[in-house]
Amino acid sequence: MAKLEDKLTEMLEPAVEALGFELVGVEFVRAGKHSILRVFIDHENGITVDDCADVSYQVSAILDVEDPISTEYNLEVSSPGMDRPLFKEKHFQQAVGEVVQIRLAMPMENRRNFKGQLISCENGTVSIEVDGQQFQLAVANIDKATVVPTFD
Repeated sequence: MAKLEDKLTEMLEPAVEALGFELVGVEFVRAGKHSILRVFIDHENGITVDDCADVSYQVSAILDVEDPISTEYNLEVSSPGMDRPLFKEKHFQQAVGEVVQIRLAMPMENRRNFKGQLISCENGTVSIEVDGQQFQLAVANIDKATVVPTFD
């Protein structure tokens, strides 16, 4: 596990699950003294502010002991929200049929950004339709992905 986010997920997931929540994912945004560690949690009954506070308290204790981040940062715990981030293959599978925004770590066909309907996710590959053209993207090459909220 090379990425800091992967290490943090592995470290925090057992504690978050012990509190009865799903750890959707972890995102670390580097910005010097203003860096942010975002922890996204979910529950079948939704997430309340108190849930976020409980998880924040537990996560803070773990981070204080393990000290995996050497720079200053602010901790944010929240629900995934309407523009739900997609971290794991199962998240992509749950979002099939939705419009998604995907940014690749390494360009494919001279582009890194894709916005379109998620067609499928199987065997580590996401199929997305962008302007009538289908692209096959490796989940391992996805730097960031979110569901694009639609309002009817």
